[in-house]
Amino acid sequence: SFFRFSCTMSSFSAEETFKEGSWYHEKLEEVLVYSHKVKEVNYDGSSKFQRLQVLDLVPFSRALFSDGLLQSTYADEYVYHECLVHPPLLAHPNPKVVFIGGGGEGGTLRECLRHSSVEKVIMVDIDEELVKLCKEYQPLLGAGAFSDPRAVVKFDDAKAQLEQTPDGSLDVIVLDLCDPLDGGPCYALYTIEFYTMCHKKLSEKGVIVTQTGNASVHEVVENGAYGVFSPVYNTLKKAFPKVFGYTAFVPSFASEWGWVMACKDPQAVDIPSRTDVDSRLHTLGLDSTLKYYDQITHRRMFQLSKPVRQVLANETRVIDMKNPMFMTSANTGIVKAT
Repeated sequence: SFFRFSCTMSSFSAEETFKEGSWYHEKLEEVLVYSHKVKEVNYDGSSKFQRLQVLDLVPFSRALFSDGLLQSTYADEYVYHECLVHPPLLAHPNPKVVFIGGGGEGGTLRECLRHSSVEKVIMVDIDEELVKLCKEYQPLLGAGAFSDPRAVVKFDDAKAQLEQTPDGSLDVIVLDLCDPLDGGPCYALYTIEFYTMCHKKLSEKGVIVTQTGNASVHEVVENGAYGVFSPVYNTLKKAFPKVFGYTAFVPSFASEWGWVMACKDPQAVDIPSRTDVDSRLHTLGLDSTLKYYDQITHRRMFQLSKPVRQVLANETRVIDMKNPMFMTSANTGIVKAT
């Protein structure tokens, strides 16, 4: 829905700021709004599953919004996609078969295919219209990945496709899903039932990773009833012997973003303390290709703040189909100056 942002605080002249041009107001909480100045609206419509908007934002260039929530921008999508993909693929000694749940923009597929050991990437996104839209309006994200012969793209429910996958056949599962919004298509893919099935589908040294949304101190500690970083971490611990949470700041999201990865092998290397990231990337020919991820960045990503570590240590919630978790639905829109 659309709403008009107003403020009487003259200290930062909000009224003057929003007088000119069009602004996209992304309502993150009842009392927190993130506003982007819009240069151009390239697309505004709906697929069978979600409302989709492709905008050119003044600060972040080409951007995709899904149901009012920012998904990616040309300016910094590499931060999100490199953090999502490369830690789990390096955690596996020789990943050959990768499964992507979601990932319609193509950035996750692009990063998985950078690994020379990968022979096949199965990408399953429920929304074919989204993928077509991204190919047309955000081609730099896929960067040719959709035409790579190793890529197998299917339009279906990722859960249904995984159920049909032979046990032990996948080396890495990458879950690049929408947030579990009430009424959205993805909430079942954040549950213990789903993670238990993923465990069966992974090979002996298999690795799984999922995005978990906002993982800032505010979201995890102060607003923990709505965030999923901590409960997803604890839920994965019930299905996997080794689980690691990590974060990175994504500027266009205005937040520390979270991911949780888990290893099937109880003897898997301790991910936060590994010191071979740069040498592995060099062997793969990725040390000069990646824009964000390297050894020092890896170390920073896994060094969680004290309050976040405390929340993870004390978390007791387990997400299941009887007790799913929903993040607050978005209430956003473009407001043109009058």
